[in-house]
Amino acid sequence: MENAPKADQGQELPKITIKRAKNFQATDPPHALSRIKKVIGIVSGKGGVGKSLVTSLLAFYMQAMGHKSGILDADITGPSIPRAFGVSGPPETDGAGMYPVRSRTGIDLMSINFLLPDSTDPVIWRGPVISGAVKQFWTDVIWENEEFLFIDMPPGTGDVALTVFQSIPVNGVIVVTTPQELVGMIVEKAVKMAEKMNIPVLGLVENMSYATCPNCGEKHAIFGESHIDEIAGKYRVKTVCKLPFDPELAALADRGEIEAYDKDSLHALVKMLMFI
Repeated sequence: MENAPKADQGQELPKITIKRAKNFQATDPPHALSRIKKVIGIVSGKGGVGKSLVTSLLAFYMQAMGHKSGILDADITGPSIPRAFGVSGPPETDGAGMYPVRSRTGIDLMSINFLLPDSTDPVIWRGPVISGAVKQFWTDVIWENEEFLFIDMPPGTGDVALTVFQSIPVNGVIVVTTPQELVGMIVEKAVKMAEKMNIPVLGLVENMSYATCPNCGEKHAIFGESHIDEIAGKYRVKTVCKLPFDPELAALADRGEIEAYDKDSLHALVKMLMFI
């Protein structure tokens, strides 16, 4: 067992011990009091494509349909889930363990930002320590009666992705991308990693796929032509969603009011998740 770096190197997590992420056992058991039916990882090949936004929307949509949902924010160095939902910590704890923070509509959330003295404090830890924190969000946090637990993964195919895939029984992943051709190449790396780890790729989301003119209703591919259907066909992924560029959605997330969004932008994915 190893403590987090000292104050001049980063912040030590209060009330939770960081362990070295080594010698993983496949599908480590969650907390004894947790009840989790399905675990869905939200991944991307690179940062800045809207992965956390898609995670937030999926949890919100499933919760609104009566399916109890939670989000494990595994993006330790770039956590944005608390901001999107407008909530803060610290989490409640008792003799049994630590409980997620609950959003306005009842979504359970756990993020490193709930444990920091200031939400703007950077987390300056090495990969194994970060991976250990993510692992403990699974084993030490009490997730009560979650029908869907969404894991907001950090971008890329590094330590944390490996930790999640090896330690948590993930039912499948959803890959988020944007229309640029270069990003299309990078998203294939994420798809291939999931395949190598024997994790099903449930769907692809192309964020900022187009913008709709408010005057004429015509769709414009402002970030380049879409390649998502080609990638889906190549890897036999059946569910594809194209999320439009929507200034209203971005504004709601910035204000911590993402649960006020009233457009069904990921219908195909939501429908698919009902039957996995």
